[in-house]
Amino acid sequence: MAEERYCLVTGASRGLGRVLAEHFWRRGWNLILLARNRSVLAESVRPFGERTGQTLHTIAADLSRPEEIARIVETSKSLIPRLDVLINNAGIQGPIGVVWKNDWSEWLEALQVDMLAPIDLCRRVSPWMMENGGGSIINLSGGGATGPRANFSAYATAKAGLVRFSETLAEELKPHNVRVNCVAPGAMATSLLEEVVGQGESAAGKREHDLADRVLREGGASLPRVADLCLFLASEASLGITGKLISAQWDDWEHWPEHLEDLKSSDAYTLRRIAGRDRGLSWGDN
Repeated sequence: MAEERYCLVTGASRGLGRVLAEHFWRRGWNLILLARNRSVLAESVRPFGERTGQTLHTIAADLSRPEEIARIVETSKSLIPRLDVLINNAGIQGPIGVVWKNDWSEWLEALQVDMLAPIDLCRRVSPWMMENGGGSIINLSGGGATGPRANFSAYATAKAGLVRFSETLAEELKPHNVRVNCVAPGAMATSLLEEVVGQGESAAGKREHDLADRVLREGGASLPRVADLCLFLASEASLGITGKLISAQWDDWEHWPEHLEDLKSSDAYTLRRIAGRDRGLSWGDN
């Protein structure tokens, strides 16, 4: 391999995380893979096999414990010479149902795992990436980041916060050649949707329950498509693309490099307030 490249993926033992790990491994990346259960993670990556000139390390850590974040970064620094890409993929569903009936400790745990842990990892690896000339941070978004999602207030709040944080961090890191983007993967047939179906229509609501049930039965968003987008954002082909929320399934991101100036000068693909004038409601604005 002409140049060694290093990537850290959280939540790598199953679902999208495992697909991400396998795609990056097959493309020649050196990996640090993180998951809560060491044995499940080891078994998950066993089929990858060994590849000449590549290294694969695993770290067992619980992102619900804030004190674990510093250990993850320090351990990573002891294993690899630099970090080119961080993919914050790990996430939990959190409590399902109206917020006043949610278990508050579970609500706070969802914010820790889905928002605060990724933010802490971002802030700790940013100087490391800067020291080595740049890098790419990819944060996985999810349902509720761009609109209300009744009965999933913890998950939606965490993802909305993570997207806005990513936009802000992208601005701060522009002078340092570190890109920060969010990926909206779409509804995927993973364990998170199994939780929705398991909670039932009374807790999740009919719309969310029926969507989850349909995706689990018929298949949902393409996980390899999400992995391809992450590989794109990790590559030099995406240089100049930062601070964006990108739909893996619906956006024509493969051709974005042809329109870099338009992207840089536009607030397209970001979170923004919708004013009355944007919807033809002239009575709402001065």
